[in-house]
Amino acid sequence: MISSVSTIEPQPNCPLCATPGGDWVFNCSKFRVIEAVDADYPGFLRLVWNDHVREFSDLSREDRILCMDAVVLLEQFVLRVFKADKANIATLGNVVPHLHWHVIPRFSDDKHFPAPVWAAAKQGVSLSPRQQLLLDTKPQWMLALRAELHAAFAS
Repeated sequence: MISSVSTIEPQPNCPLCATPGGDWVFNCSKFRVIEAVDADYPGFLRLVWNDHVREFSDLSREDRILCMDAVVLLEQFVLRVFKADKANIATLGNVVPHLHWHVIPRFSDDKHFPAPVWAAAKQGVSLSPRQQLLLDTKPQWMLALRAELHAAFAS
């Protein structure tokens, strides 16, 4: 079994230690994938490392590879299944210092494009038709994503 350099105890005030952090998609011993429930960005996924570590570099080499393999799977899913124009990937941890990766489907007609989703939104822009489709088909794509993650990472 691949392991982290060290397991850090859960932190009592950390929302990613205390809660899933969104709607469960997949969970394994090392990480979980959730949909970050965001009304403006259906399909906004997060990979959350289960151990409370602050930085990607805190992981062992093996765990870094595992983590990146999972992030790549999420990016490919967003591009292939969601037909996103771009997949934004970020690990910030400025607000919640618990290792997690954002994988955000971006569409040329979303309310922030081409700016980051954290920028000021364009006025008068609602969900794009493709974003609405993601919202409407969530049960189907969630099942497909769970199946891909399970096939790749269930032990």
